[in-house]
Amino acid sequence: MKRIIDAITAYKPYTEQEAADKKLFLDKLQFQDNLLTRENQEYHFSSSAWVVNPTYDKVLMVYHNIYQSYSWTGGHADGCEELLTVAQKELEEETGIKEYQLIYDGLFAFDILPVNAHYKKGQFIKAHHHINTTYLFMASENQDLQVKADENSAVKWIEVADLDQAVTEKEMRPYYHKLMEKALIKRNNG
Repeated sequence: MKRIIDAITAYKPYTEQEAADKKLFLDKLQFQDNLLTRENQEYHFSSSAWVVNPTYDKVLMVYHNIYQSYSWTGGHADGCEELLTVAQKELEEETGIKEYQLIYDGLFAFDILPVNAHYKKGQFIKAHHHINTTYLFMASENQDLQVKADENSAVKWIEVADLDQAVTEKEMRPYYHKLMEKALIKRNNG
């Protein structure tokens, strides 16, 4: 956990919300038990991949079965302290792509995300929060995409201009807009 805490400590928040989330984590959450597993039913780590194409006008997203919306790829840490590895594993499992590159060194975004109560595989999951790390990747659009049927029902490249239509989880739109804005700044600044 020390490397995770160090990475979050070093992370420079991009928005006021990220600054508040970082403060909450460093002041309070880091002292809780089982943050890397779902044993902590209030807060636990997840990690996501934000994947852009080489021209930065499309993002790779999956149609999430539970939320009935297009979303980034990602998943629970489930005990793994290497959150970049979690993001990569989830990216490959949920989309089928194998060729991609990390284009931002370190954490690209840090958020504490609310997760609404839902059912998963017939089991009720109460509302909780994901302490989420996001990493920025680039991939070519010419790769075969593959659905992970137990989690998603579609995988596709979505035009950035069409994000709001594809993402029906309205509460996630500001996060995706932030990620795209930050990715474009990264592209323009090298």
